[in-house]
Amino acid sequence: MNSLDLHKAPEDTRVVVAMSGGVDSSVVAALLKREGYDVVGITLQLYDHGAATHRRGACCAGQDIHDARRAAEAIGIPHYVLDYEDRFREAVIDRFADSYLQGETPIPCVECNRSIKFRDLLTTAQDLGADVLATGHYVASRALPGGGRALHRALDPARDQSYFLYATTAEQLDLLRFPLGERPKDETRALAKAFGLSVADKPDSQDICFVPQGRYQDVIARLRPDAVRPGEIVHLDGRRLGRHDGIIGFTVGQRRGLNVAAGEPLYVVRLEPGEARVVVGPREALATSVIRLADPNWLGDAPLAAARDLGVAVRVRSTREPRPATLTWNPDTDTAEITLATPEDGVSPGQACVIYADDGPRARVLGGGTIRRVEAASLAAA
Repeated sequence: MNSLDLHKAPEDTRVVVAMSGGVDSSVVAALLKREGYDVVGITLQLYDHGAATHRRGACCAGQDIHDARRAAEAIGIPHYVLDYEDRFREAVIDRFADSYLQGETPIPCVECNRSIKFRDLLTTAQDLGADVLATGHYVASRALPGGGRALHRALDPARDQSYFLYATTAEQLDLLRFPLGERPKDETRALAKAFGLSVADKPDSQDICFVPQGRYQDVIARLRPDAVRPGEIVHLDGRRLGRHDGIIGFTVGQRRGLNVAAGEPLYVVRLEPGEARVVVGPREALATSVIRLADPNWLGDAPLAAARDLGVAVRVRSTREPRPATLTWNPDTDTAEITLATPEDGVSPGQACVIYADDGPRARVLGGGTIRRVEAASLAAA
């Protein structure tokens, strides 16, 4: 058994590494090459190469493609750039824009992993004769005693990316490896310097790759110019407090930028896209107790349909720690329902709700889904 849990000698094991041009994936390629694996690097061009050439912190375009190529040359592995721009626009960018116009707050990184990296790229890797596809994500994959693999939170809690990878299927996990899941980030940086990689000190990407400086409103307005329309800002009690230029400028839980005077702190409680209405209210109105999920992906041992008040832990945002909850499958609506032990603020439709076996630092990922409906704590208690 080699270090990738395969019954083959490293030199007989072909590994395709998804190289984004950053330090993490470059170190993965260098580590596997050092261990003697047959390594091939692939970089995906996902959006306008020219527009991103000089933008710092871009991903999968411009300078990052050059950085990936230089890293592959330094490591001594073949490297290919694949044009996935059309696929990325249809599967990720267009869905991102449509989701915002529906009053949701989407996470394009989840969809990119689901539809592009772990579906299309995995197929390409297999076409190249790869035994596995390796990435630089900070998440742990472990073999299960009865076969298959389980996904776990990474060793480095500050870098854990399990929230963005919940949609990985059991079949995909069998062919995916995450060599950095058991390493801290500072060790990765040190390895990059030891390997002599030019990206050793390269800063991590912060923004959504196709949204410069985080201004997603500009991207949506450009993609769907006729769909952005002004409307009213309304208090929960029915008062009309002002107007806005488009609901794409608001997210649930937002306080700043409302530009209304009401004599009390107000937060966006919900968005009503049909009426182009932004509904605001006091902070307590944000408290959510019940979440209903769409398009669930399940990685647990027992079938999801058998879940009845199953004790779990969930994350409703990537920046929050898992919190205790119960999971129940509702056969009448074909939805997974999450009941939070303690209400959470600012739970927004379109975000991911990721389900863990417990709230421990190395907890197993049981799956998750897209938040479609939320129920206020006051209603759940009524």
